[in-house]
Formats: sequence, structure tokens, C-alpha cells
Amino acid sequence: MVNFEYRITVHPTDSLSRMAYFCSQEGACSIEEIPLGEPTKLEGILNEYGVQGWELVQMIFGKDGLLACWKRKTSTLDRNTDAEVI
Repeated sequence: MVNFEYRITVHPTDSLSRMAYFCSQEGACSIEEIPLGEPTKLEGILNEYGVQGWELVQMIFGKDGLLACWKRKTSTLDRNTDAEVI
């Protein structure tokens, strides 16, 4: 039987200096005001966890940073923590 383990990580605004994701009242969403290096920093976070076998489930942006929800398959439930977990 395949099991999943989940991890939630927090990445404060100081790790991503200025990334803004806006949604209008009509529901149209866009990314605005992104300095040149920001996509590379976000890509680094995604690749860091991806190499460890984690799949991004959802990313939530807020004024203090972003919260990422990850999952990966495991044959047994393993509680090893190799990253900051909340």
C-alpha cells in the first residue's frame, strides 16, 4: 500500500524580497512587481524539495511570506524531519 507523508514549510518575506500575486474582484489573477531574481529564488525552493521527492500540493502567499504544502510517497510513515516544519 502506498502512503503519503506531508510537510508544511514557511518561507518568510526576507527570503523572497518582493513578490506580489493579485486577484481582482472579477477573479482575474496575475503576478506583479517581481524583481528579476525572485523567480529564481522561488525556483530554488521548489527544486530543493523536489530533489528530496516532495511534490508541491499548494503554495499560499501572504504579507509575511509564503506557506508551501508538500507531499511525497512513502511505503511506511516516516517522521524524519530534514527541513523546517511547522
